[in-house]
Amino acid sequence: MFTTFAELVLGVIRLWLVLSNTSIGNINLYGEPFLISLVRWLAVSFTVLSYVSILGFWAESLSQENSKNVEDNIRIKNLFKERESLIANLLKANKTAATGALSASIAHELNQPLGASKLNIQFLRGKLEVGAFSPEIAKEVLDALESDNNRAATIVRSLRSMFAENKPQPDKCNLADSISNVFDVIKPELKSKNIQPHLKIEEGLFVRISPNEIEQVILNLLNNAIQSLESTKASSRSIEIEAQIDGDSVLFSIRDTGAGIPAEFKQNLFELLSTTKQTGMGLGLWLCRHIVTRYEGSIWHEDVAGGGAQFHVRLPKAI
Repeated sequence: MFTTFAELVLGVIRLWLVLSNTSIGNINLYGEPFLISLVRWLAVSFTVLSYVSILGFWAESLSQENSKNVEDNIRIKNLFKERESLIANLLKANKTAATGALSASIAHELNQPLGASKLNIQFLRGKLEVGAFSPEIAKEVLDALESDNNRAATIVRSLRSMFAENKPQPDKCNLADSISNVFDVIKPELKSKNIQPHLKIEEGLFVRISPNEIEQVILNLLNNAIQSLESTKASSRSIEIEAQIDGDSVLFSIRDTGAGIPAEFKQNLFELLSTTKQTGMGLGLWLCRHIVTRYEGSIWHEDVAGGGAQFHVRLPKAI
């Protein structure tokens, strides 16, 4: 600013000297008066100094900016390192939490058939102690124990298949028989909780799927419907089951008159560890979807007018 101001002042003085000296006609560079020449050279010098000052100023500014950028880059790198460390710690913590939750979920699912087996064993021991043991009772209890054992084995196989690369080897089974087998298991529970079942099952519902796995799907969906009806205060409790041929597939539906699915849970309803129940661990519906999709089927949820929930399962029809 100083050199530019000095250059401007000297330029004005030189112009005034040239204009005020009227005694000189045509002045050339060599015949110029000393005072005017001095002012001109001073003006040129300050012009050069002005450009040098400007360049020096911008060079210093760029140097400071570059130094600031270097510091910012170092700070950003440190922040990135800190972020990566935090992410790694969070992933580790999340993996640990997910592993623990998944283990708890598996234990919860296995507790159902294991608990039923324990009750049957206690019933059998009681009959033996009082001497009321008979072949009919033995057959009934052993059949129940075998069914519970198959349920537990199905859960384990389904979970193992999640990490297996081989494709499933489906069997041709009758969906109506699978529904009947599951109903034989839960019929006492439905009666004790005053739940009315309504079945509408067509004939010839053959699908390509493991019978144990499709029975696990049906049992999980029915258990969800029963637990939903337990939480409702409605006087009429009912579960409707429909199974029919729909084109090249078999459509199976379970509808209840319970409280329905809360809106905040609908988006992640079939995700692992997602549950609307206080006692559940969020494995049932995820396991249902995994089993159904393994056999090229689909499962989805719909709301029921007037309250309740409805789940649909579609499986390819066996030829």
